[in-house]
Amino acid sequence: MPRTQTPWGAWEPAPLAEVVELFGGLETPWWIGGGYAIELEVGRAYREHADIDVGILRRDQAAARRLLAGWDCWAADPPGTLRHWPQGEILPPGVHDVWVREDPDGPWRIQLMLDEADGQDWVYRRDPRIRRPLASFTVAEDGFSRIAPEIQLLYKAKSPRPKDELDFDEVLPRLDDVRRAWLDEALATEHGTHPWQARLRR
Repeated sequence: MPRTQTPWGAWEPAPLAEVVELFGGLETPWWIGGGYAIELEVGRAYREHADIDVGILRRDQAAARRLLAGWDCWAADPPGTLRHWPQGEILPPGVHDVWVREDPDGPWRIQLMLDEADGQDWVYRRDPRIRRPLASFTVAEDGFSRIAPEIQLLYKAKSPRPKDELDFDEVLPRLDDVRRAWLDEALATEHGTHPWQARLRR
């Protein structure tokens, strides 16, 4: 796995298999996100990953923190900074990103992402007009779930980096008409117009 330096220490992401085994012990829903989710949809590895994302619903954060009782967890609170997340604390609504490592002297291993929900619907934190039934928010394969590719692309669309453009290029042929239409509409809702829309409509 690659090792990436940050102002808060090095990242050495845990292997996917180890993450799946760890979170298999969580009694609430969880899923693989980020670039790994796109690669799983594509069906092959095509780039390196600086981290590995695990998503949960905000309302399930206490269960996730209990699962990670032996880990060193730091919340991006406020975004752009990190502070320790102690056991028993419920993170405030603006916090959606937690860095996790095995011990304070070790590298960061997992990025925990908190998603919003309203009843049985996922709600997009950047624009609550965009929502999806939780039943269609993830794809279950290989014994675990991953975020649906069109939803992960919506997150990546805000300020696409080269790796986000690559992920879009790689997964686009895998998106059926229903997934393309959903992403097209979501991009229109959030951005008005977006460069990816023309390719989604081909």
